[in-house]
Amino acid sequence: MSPAAPPTASSAPRLLDWRVRFGVLALIWGFSFVFIKVGTEGFAPFQVTFGRLLFGTAVLAVALVVKRDRLPRGARVWGHLTVAAFLLNALPFSLFAYAELTIPSTLAGICNATTPLWGMLLSLVALSEDRPTRVRAAGLGIGFMGVLTVLGAWQGFSGVDVTGTALALLASFSYAVGWIYVRRTLSGTGASNLSLAGSQVGLATLQLAVVTPLFTSLPKSVEVLPLLAVIALGALGTGYAMLLQYGVVAEVGPTTAAMVTYFIPVIATAAGVVLLNEQLTWNTPVGALVVLAGAALTQSRGPHRTPPPPPIAGNRTPTATTSPDRAHAPTP
Repeated sequence: MSPAAPPTASSAPRLLDWRVRFGVLALIWGFSFVFIKVGTEGFAPFQVTFGRLLFGTAVLAVALVVKRDRLPRGARVWGHLTVAAFLLNALPFSLFAYAELTIPSTLAGICNATTPLWGMLLSLVALSEDRPTRVRAAGLGIGFMGVLTVLGAWQGFSGVDVTGTALALLASFSYAVGWIYVRRTLSGTGASNLSLAGSQVGLATLQLAVVTPLFTSLPKSVEVLPLLAVIALGALGTGYAMLLQYGVVAEVGPTTAAMVTYFIPVIATAAGVVLLNEQLTWNTPVGALVVLAGAALTQSRGPHRTPPPPPIAGNRTPTATTSPDRAHAPTP
C-alpha cells in the first residue's frame, strides 16, 4: 500500500540504529510462534487470537493518539479494511493458533516463510503487472521442494500431523491473498499506514469478539504463563512490531526491510528447540534453507516489475505489503 507522505529517515532523530531495530523486529516475530504455542496451553485457539488482536489494537491505538493521526474515511475504505482484517489477521492468526495444537512451533515458523511462494503463485493470475521471470519461477519450484523436504515427503510425511501442517500453510496462503487484495483495493486512500493498520487490526478484533464466544467457553482457570504469552504476542508481535517495521521501512526502504522475512524461521526454530525442547531432525533445517532460498528468488526484481508498497498490518513478514505483521513481512 502506498502511504500518504511516508516519513523520511531524517524527519526525526532515531534513538537506535535501524539495524538494531531490524534485529529486534526479527526476534519478536520469530518468538511469536513460541508465544502462540504457550498461549494455546492455557486458552482455546480463538481466545489466543482474540487476546493477540486486542492487545495489538491497544498498542496501535495509543500510537494513533500520540501521533494525532486520523482514522480512514469513507464506507468503501472501511469495507475493504474489513476484508483485509479477515484475510491478514483474523483468519491466519486463528489458523496458526489451531495448527500449533498439533505441530511444533518450529514447523509453524517455517510454514510462515512460504508466504512469498504463495504470493508468486497467485501473481500468475492475479497481478498482470507482476508476471514472473524465469528466475522467480525457478524460485517457486525450489521453494515448494523445500516444503516437501521439511515435511519428509519421501517417507510418506511420517511423523507430521497433516491437518496441523495444512492449517499453517493455509494461514500463509491467506497472507498472500490478503496482500494482493490490499494492493488492489487500498492504494491511494490518502490515509497513513499507521491509520490503516490500526483500523484493520481493530476490525479483526471485532470479528474475533463475535466468533470467540460462539465456539469457546471461558477457561476454568487462568494460568500466568499462557496469559503473559498472549499479552506479549499481541502487544509486541502485533502492535509494537508493526511500529518498528514502519520506522525501518521509512528509513531504509521496503526492500531492505523485507529481508526480515528470512530471519523469522531461523529464530522460530532456535526458540522452539531451546525453550520448548522441540525435536529437530536434519530435514527440517535443510528444508527451511531451501524454502528461504526459493522465497528469495521469487522476490528478485525483473526489469518491469512494479515495486511492492510498504506494509500495513500483518504479523507475518514483508513481500507485498502489510503485517505486520511485512515492506511485506508476514507476521505469524
